[in-house]
Amino acid sequence: METDELRALLQEQHRMTRRLKARISELEEQRSAPLAVVATALRLPGGLTTPDSYWDFLLGEQDALSEIPEERPGLRAVFDERPDQLGRSYVRRAGFLSDIAGFDAGFFGISQREATALDPQQRLLLETGWEAMERAGLAVRRQDRLKAGVFVGMMTSEYVQRMAHPDDKTGIDPYFGTGGGHSMAAGRLSYVLGLSGPAISVDTACSSSLVALHLATRSLRQGECRYALVGGSNLILSPDLMVSLCQNKALAPDGRSKTFTAAADGYGRGEGVGMVLLMRLDEAEREGRPILAVLRGTAVNHDGASSGLTVPNGPAQQEVLRAALADAGVAAAEVGYVEAHGTGTSLGDPIEVGALDAVVGSGVADRQEPLLTGSVKSRIGHLEAAAGLAGLIKVVLMLERGRIPAALAADDGELNALIPWDRINIAVPRESRDWPAGYERRVAGLSAFGMSGTNAHVVLEAYQGAEAAQPAATGRLELVTLSAKHEESLAELVSLAAGHLGRTRAADLAAACHTLRAGRTPFEFRIAVTGRSGAELAGRLLAAAEHGVRELKPSRLTTTLRTRPGAAALGEAVAALAEAYPDLTVGHGRDEERLAEIVKQFGLKVRLTTAAADQRADAVLAWDGGEAPLTGATPQEAVALLPTALGALFTAGAELRLDALRPAGVRAAGDLPTYPFRRRRLWIEERATAAAAQGAAPAALAAVPGAEAADRAAVSAFLHESLRSLMHAEEDLAEGETFLELGGDSFIAMQLTLRIEETYEIEVPLDDFLEEITLGELFERLGEHILSGGVLIAAASERQSA
Repeated sequence: METDELRALLQEQHRMTRRLKARISELEEQRSAPLAVVATALRLPGGLTTPDSYWDFLLGEQDALSEIPEERPGLRAVFDERPDQLGRSYVRRAGFLSDIAGFDAGFFGISQREATALDPQQRLLLETGWEAMERAGLAVRRQDRLKAGVFVGMMTSEYVQRMAHPDDKTGIDPYFGTGGGHSMAAGRLSYVLGLSGPAISVDTACSSSLVALHLATRSLRQGECRYALVGGSNLILSPDLMVSLCQNKALAPDGRSKTFTAAADGYGRGEGVGMVLLMRLDEAEREGRPILAVLRGTAVNHDGASSGLTVPNGPAQQEVLRAALADAGVAAAEVGYVEAHGTGTSLGDPIEVGALDAVVGSGVADRQEPLLTGSVKSRIGHLEAAAGLAGLIKVVLMLERGRIPAALAADDGELNALIPWDRINIAVPRESRDWPAGYERRVAGLSAFGMSGTNAHVVLEAYQGAEAAQPAATGRLELVTLSAKHEESLAELVSLAAGHLGRTRAADLAAACHTLRAGRTPFEFRIAVTGRSGAELAGRLLAAAEHGVRELKPSRLTTTLRTRPGAAALGEAVAALAEAYPDLTVGHGRDEERLAEIVKQFGLKVRLTTAAADQRADAVLAWDGGEAPLTGATPQEAVALLPTALGALFTAGAELRLDALRPAGVRAAGDLPTYPFRRRRLWIEERATAAAAQGAAPAALAAVPGAEAADRAAVSAFLHESLRSLMHAEEDLAEGETFLELGGDSFIAMQLTLRIEETYEIEVPLDDFLEEITLGELFERLGEHILSGGVLIAAASERQSA
């Protein structure tokens, strides 16, 4: 081989080596890519339903425990304050949710019948999942099939037991399996929201929701999904588990977890639901999402061979802590706080503190001050499968605000003497304080140890990225759009949004308006206003609501862009729009074509035409029933005229995509009001009180006599009333909606066809129910099918008698 050939070969080998090293580095970065927590949602004891209310509670001193509610007669019936009573529970206090029977079934496209059979955990997960999407500024459009995964931790499903009885199975209906199956919790959330990523339900007992978080982290880093909803849920509905836990003395008699104290005598139960939305950090920054905290790393392991299946293992806990730190790329000395599992047991607390001290306490040679630790379980109870999410949201709030709430109150007594506090480098704060100043970064850990032996640990950090490269100019005209499925819901939303906007600082107004118009799903009842201040927008929203709104069916309107021939100002208007709204794509070609392309980016169909000579503006956007100018006397007027035109189109029913109206440097606001659900009590009473509370099931409709069956109106009435009774709908069904939009599904379709077949002795195809046609059209088609069949019950009887 010649020298030149050898040199060329070596150079090529060197280039290949560099490429391989770069690819290896890229893959390693992907495996440990930081994630952003972009939204949270919750339902916790004490009526806590928003992140702000949770934070205020954490800074207070009261707990959220209460007596067993009246509507849980099974739990109340097994209570006996004497311990060691077979079949009895000695606990009558826990962290209970205030309302689990109410649900807005119609909002989620679920019939009242199916919603009644749904485990309330699924219903609460739907609500919090929706709220998390709204707080992230993500409009839910099912047809988009958003590449989002759902990961849910859940360990019990006790509600559906009310349908069944050992000696009576008549209460079991088609929704028994889908209403209570753990897999359905994640699957239903993906189905209702139209998400295409993985949908996984996890049960590892008390570590379930953090294990779900671990799986979500891996899925995001591997590119299986772009967004990940991570939830945890727990409800206390059956006395069985309560009795079992009391039989092995796992529960504290007073119902409270007294974490790390000398009074620790078991854990106190709690119920609740938590939800977070995660993204890769770099993608969250590019999309302008709220970033509440950064998730650096996670780890999961198992106790393996230990003193018992349910006995915690100190070495295993140390291993999972070290693995999570390694995954996060964080040194143990950087961790300033750990939200402990902290159940409040004399056995578990010393083991956990010992493991913490070995890894992030005394085990850190250069730790300047004690590691701080605490557990929210002492305030709201142990939420079991949802405990990890309750702790996670607490840590996110702490990192975001830079404060550490008190872990114990002054009257909680002495610390657990079985823990050598004088020989370890860990402290439990008894009053709220700022984050210790000795750390360059705010880093916190979070642990969850399952009764199954599965352990999980998470490492998070406060977000320190630049909020905005260029703050949006204040005083510009802003567009706010609000919508709801019902007029009363819109009125409530207007009140909430107006109150928020009235308090919004001028510097934050653009973010709030952008989130309300681009990060919310458009519904039938709509309001759109423009203004230059929060107070002005608030006033106009309230005034618009007072004048009333009409129901609209969202549609993709066709618009016409009329431009004046030879208008030189069009190019300047396009340039002004591109500068004001950098997310707009400005194409090439004639100025009128470029302006049309801008309009199309909001989801509109646009026809170009030349305007008449007497047109007052160089460009006018027209649609059926209205028009609006897009240019004015100066190019800068286009920056205000465009949102004004889009607001008019929104209230005309246009199906708009308003993301591109985001001003430069604006990030979505995560603290805005979320959709006000119209909750209605949908509840199966416990068997002991079911007969009195529920009443008789809806009676089957009588067969329509043959003489009436030939009457089209009677057939239509039969179909309407049959479907209404099968869906347990209290109101007449809107025949302008589709069967699926009203909450219909294959079970309801099958039962309606059986009613029709029993009544008219005619076969009915199921395919009709799944078509995108209105209910009125469906009834008309079924009616034609029935009447043209000519095989009615009365006629069949006549043939038999002949």
